[in-house]
Amino acid sequence: MAMERWDIYDIHKNRTGRTMARNDWTMADGDYYLSVLGVIRTPDNRFLITRRAMDKAWAPGWWEVPGGGVKAGETSLEAVCREVLEETGIDVSKANGGYRFCYHREQPGQNYIVDIYRFDMDIRPSDIRLQKDEDIDGRLASLDEIKKIAEEGKFLHYESIKAVFYD
Repeated sequence: MAMERWDIYDIHKNRTGRTMARNDWTMADGDYYLSVLGVIRTPDNRFLITRRAMDKAWAPGWWEVPGGGVKAGETSLEAVCREVLEETGIDVSKANGGYRFCYHREQPGQNYIVDIYRFDMDIRPSDIRLQKDEDIDGRLASLDEIKKIAEEGKFLHYESIKAVFYD
């Protein structure tokens, strides 16, 4: 199987024409990779959250929303649709909603930009089909439940993405 490649972007989300191997954290200053997060909101104002597998190197057992890296040549929207489908079995490609905002972080050799999407869909817990090597649990949670998990320090990216739950 070929090594997955990611495009390298500048701070303005312009592709540089260069790529990197997935998770190759040797990026130059000013280089960024792009990732996506897909928030699904139900009509009763619950949100699909997933719990990371316990063997994950980073933040095992923490709660999050589905997402991942944008592959080389892929658009942000294509990536979020693919990631949500892979991780949860839910197809958001025709759902109401879409791009909300982005944020970025600078870390030595590992600068990144995250595009945040929200999709409004009527889903039920029985619709969730977890990717077992990624997640050990998934559920529809209220804002209060998400805030409680975040207050316990166990919800990834909460401070960076919390606006998506309220707009």
